[in-house]
Amino acid sequence: MRLIRCLALLALGLMMFAATPKAYAIDAVSVRSDAPAIDLTAVLDHQRSETDRIQVSTAPGTDGIVRRIEVRAREGGQNWVVFALANNTDDQLDRLIVAPHYRIVSSGLLWPDLGLSRIATITPSVGDRPERQESPTADVFRITLDPGAVVTYVAELRTDKLPQLYLWEPDAYKDKVNSFTLYQGIVIGISGLLALVLTILFVVKGSIMFPAAAALAWAVLVYIGVDFGFWGKVLDMSNNAERVWRAAGEAILAATLLVFLFAYLNLSRWHVRYSHITIGWLLFLGALVALALFDPAVASGIARMSLVMIAFAGFALIVYLSTHGFDRAVLLIPTWFLLVVWVVAAGMTVAGSVTNDIVGPALLGGLVLIVMLIGFTVMQHAFAGGGATTGVVSDVERRALALTGSGDLIWDWDVSADKVFTSPETEALLGLKRGTLEGPAAKWLEVLHPLDQDRFRAALDSVLDQRRGRLVQDFRLRTPDGHFMWFALKARPVVGSDGEVSRVVGTLTDVTEFKNSEERMLHDSVHDNLTGLPNRRLFMDRLSAVANLAKTMPNLRPTLMVIDLDRFKQVNDSVGIAVGDSILLTLARRLTRILKPQDTLARMAGDQFGLILLSEQDPARITNFAETIRKTIRAPIAFNDREIFLTASIGLALSDPQAPLSDEIIKDAELAMYHSKRIGGDRIDVYKPAMRARKTDRLTLESDLRRAIERQEITILYQPIVRLEDRAIAGFEALARWDHPKLGRMSPSEFINVAEETGLIVDLGMFVMDQTARQLAVWQRAMRARDPIFASVNVSSRQLLRHDLIHDIRTVLSRSSVARGTLKLELTESLVMENPEHAAQMLARIRELGTGLSLDDFGTGHSSLSYLQRFPFDTIKIDQSFVRTTSRGTRPVILKSIIALAHDLGMEVVAEGAETDSDAVELYQLGCEYAQGFAFGEPMDADAATRLLTEERLEAAS
Repeated sequence: MRLIRCLALLALGLMMFAATPKAYAIDAVSVRSDAPAIDLTAVLDHQRSETDRIQVSTAPGTDGIVRRIEVRAREGGQNWVVFALANNTDDQLDRLIVAPHYRIVSSGLLWPDLGLSRIATITPSVGDRPERQESPTADVFRITLDPGAVVTYVAELRTDKLPQLYLWEPDAYKDKVNSFTLYQGIVIGISGLLALVLTILFVVKGSIMFPAAAALAWAVLVYIGVDFGFWGKVLDMSNNAERVWRAAGEAILAATLLVFLFAYLNLSRWHVRYSHITIGWLLFLGALVALALFDPAVASGIARMSLVMIAFAGFALIVYLSTHGFDRAVLLIPTWFLLVVWVVAAGMTVAGSVTNDIVGPALLGGLVLIVMLIGFTVMQHAFAGGGATTGVVSDVERRALALTGSGDLIWDWDVSADKVFTSPETEALLGLKRGTLEGPAAKWLEVLHPLDQDRFRAALDSVLDQRRGRLVQDFRLRTPDGHFMWFALKARPVVGSDGEVSRVVGTLTDVTEFKNSEERMLHDSVHDNLTGLPNRRLFMDRLSAVANLAKTMPNLRPTLMVIDLDRFKQVNDSVGIAVGDSILLTLARRLTRILKPQDTLARMAGDQFGLILLSEQDPARITNFAETIRKTIRAPIAFNDREIFLTASIGLALSDPQAPLSDEIIKDAELAMYHSKRIGGDRIDVYKPAMRARKTDRLTLESDLRRAIERQEITILYQPIVRLEDRAIAGFEALARWDHPKLGRMSPSEFINVAEETGLIVDLGMFVMDQTARQLAVWQRAMRARDPIFASVNVSSRQLLRHDLIHDIRTVLSRSSVARGTLKLELTESLVMENPEHAAQMLARIRELGTGLSLDDFGTGHSSLSYLQRFPFDTIKIDQSFVRTTSRGTRPVILKSIIALAHDLGMEVVAEGAETDSDAVELYQLGCEYAQGFAFGEPMDADAATRLLTEERLEAAS
């Protein structure tokens, strides 16, 4: 039973021992009586317990026995350090165990250790518990070591970090504290004095750099006061409050350093982006101060990173501005370089690369030194060049300073000695030797422009005669290479005691650039910016000058031409406006080369040119010259790998020797030009008085067009469309013509644009569609053929965009009983591609009504084949440009491809522009079903079309 009881007690002891953290025996540090301090940091045994108890093995005593002790935490801590001390001397030793609250060494860059009370209590293995000594900056415990004693100490930690632990001899520790206190007092005193001086300087000088430097000095004072524990003596701060102050101090230090850099370099004046960056950074650092109240470690880490960025980014900015001639930045380079060095040293310290105890106070002293250098730099800038003096400046001195600042040149004429003095810069600008312009006033006539010499002489004589007034004159001075520079002279006479002018004193200003700009502006105001030709204003002025000249020269008969390019808008749409401008420039140069000096060519507007022809007087030679202009314009213009061909409509107006020349001749030439354009262009027309009978203004044309339908002035002509297989008429294309009561028959090009712009195209289109459908119904009832004929009607963009188009078509079909699909609506390729999605929907609904759809002018636009597949067209009309033969007598290769494409899409093909029987044969061989052109008939009225159908039916019957 006794054995069982012993085993049970042993097992219970083992269980309790296993439940409590334990440590092995440690080596004791020998304490010598002559050692003032021993660093215990490296020999500490850090342990952590799961409970508030820990068991450790003591260091072997003098008898070699290792004992075990158990220590219970007084504050519930679970972090411990264990160390042992041995007194191998014959004396009793008193020592201090010191653990500093904050140590910059190895504190860390991110989430730094900002200091706390480290040790809660220390428990010895033997003897009395160490006595805590009062200290605001460290945990200090006093211990006593008996002779020959070996004592193991277990320290309960309040944090998981213990940056340093020293064993100090009391007197040595006191001397060390006193020496650092003296150093800290000196540093704080210098810092405070520096902050005070900069604050006073701010009061004296109003520049923004001084309050910025003063704020930086006060921030440094606050920061080192926290680090030295100075504020703890003034204010009652706990350990946690000290961490907040330390983090806030670092954020404020970074913010004030940034403000100083911004203010000193005056970045807000020229570099607005720097202002935005600085304001954002300051707001960010201000938020750090608020964050320090909640998480000092995070705020301090971000502030330290900001300080590093400000130092390096600021140095780069200072170097950049220094290389660009900014004097302030040059003065700041040495100081900011020391700041960069200080930041690097501080970084190495917080990272643990430098571990000396003196490095912390040394860094703070270096920071004060840097602020002192910044203060010296600010004062050097403030007082450099006498800038700090605010003494009274005399009026003469102020005028001299103003003259120097303006950059004007001095001009002084001593009248009695007849000697002119001017600043050396005048001769330097002109490239003359020093002293060239000094001497008698008449010497200036040698370098003056000939046209300015008389004015200069008269102006000086006038000042001498009147003895008052102000001399203001512009003149030109010659340089050695022969060109002239403009100068403005502003001077006043100085009257002596005898009432005579003793000297004339003033300034010279180089105004060459201003005069050149003035000349360019004057040139641009009367010349075309693109071609350099005279514009309409200068053209009219020269026409007026020619009219005055013609009054004195009866034999002078000027001819006026107005040249307008045909279809130039299409060229712009095809190749772009930039290429179009290049084409206009090319044509202007071509036309200029064939003119003589007395002729005037001007760009009137856009693609329209005007010409005053004086070099030719004979009517036949004038006509030949106009023909030369037309051929010059027709010459191809190379563009990339293609050639562009242009034509022009030219209107001529010959002056009447019996009537005075006036502006009306321009209107006559324009009228002749419009007449040429109206009948097809690419021709020359001479103005005739009969042309004025056809002239009408746009408003009258709009008014007449509104009543044209009511008056039955709109006539519909029908051009046959032939089936190539049997040459039978398959249908007609309806074409609108306007029989104007005054202007005669007008083609669609003369009134369709007006109709579209005014909205009349809707009524006009409805009228054409209704009349065509009625006539088509008559033909179909009369012919009663197996394949009823069809009729095509053009649809404008304004009609297609109207949703009422569906209703209009339904109304037309209900009035006229035409076969399904025989009333075809023709839409141009460019029209449906203006809004392909809307067009596809509208065309599908139109097709459902029983109307045929024909795609007109295929191949001339920029359609997409993917969209073409979606459009429900049943017929494609190929533009005549693809049907006509080339200069080599062959047809374009693409014609066959277009026909094959249409057949693949299930569409029939109508070819426009068939002019000969051979055209019809070749088109049929290519697979084209229908053709339309002068070979099969010109546009005709309904009666003529009916007779043509009747004759064809009779021929077929016979």
